Amino acid sequence: MDFTTFLFYAFATILVFAALRVITDRNPVHAALYLVLTFAAASALWMLIKAEFLSIVLVLVYVGAVMVLFLFVVMMVDIKLSKLREGFWGYLPLAAGIGAVIVLMMAGVLFQGFWKSHVEVPAGADMIGNTKELGKLIYTDYLYAFELAGLLLLVGMVAAVALTMRKRKDSKYFAPGDAVRVRASDRVRVVKMKAEPRENGDDQSAAPSAEQK
Repeated sequence: MDFTTFLFYAFATILVFAALRVITDRNPVHAALYLVLTFAAASALWMLIKAEFLSIVLVLVYVGAVMVLFLFVVMMVDIKLSKLREGFWGYLPLAAGIGAVIVLMMAGVLFQGFWKSHVEVPAGADMIGNTKELGKLIYTDYLYAFELAGLLLLVGMVAAVALTMRKRKDSKYFAPGDAVRVRASDRVRVVKMKAEPRENGDDQSAAPSAEQK
């Protein structure tokens, strides 16, 4: 067994263990941390097959952004574990059936690869991890799809900002257009009032006498 094969089995063992702990751990914070470990082990496996772009993207996007956000949300939100466990046995048959189908599909793919004595490697498979070649394909052959994906992400960002900036009762909000169109007569109002005479006590206390001067 060479060193690369040893690393593959080591990271694969960590990946399987962490994935099992994600679904079996009762603490949601620990489950989120195990999911981060799962992504890190998967990134190492991608690196072993020379797919460095996918490996770095997995770490930057999922581990560095998505999972950290999930972890902060789980830690800040008061999750009641008793409500999460309600109805678990009712959904168990459906979840077990879906899991069995996924296991059978993965086993079929793996055994199909093992049965073949000679596997034909595509011509461009040796450059699967070349980031330069991937960048050329994205900005040439798949330019419109790349721009469409960027547009969809922009729409999602604008929608998220619009949902968070909606008018609420506990926040002060004013329309910028109304502030620009305001006039002086709308802000200042002159009120004429008749003068009221002061009482004698107020006059003596307010105005100093000649002796005090």
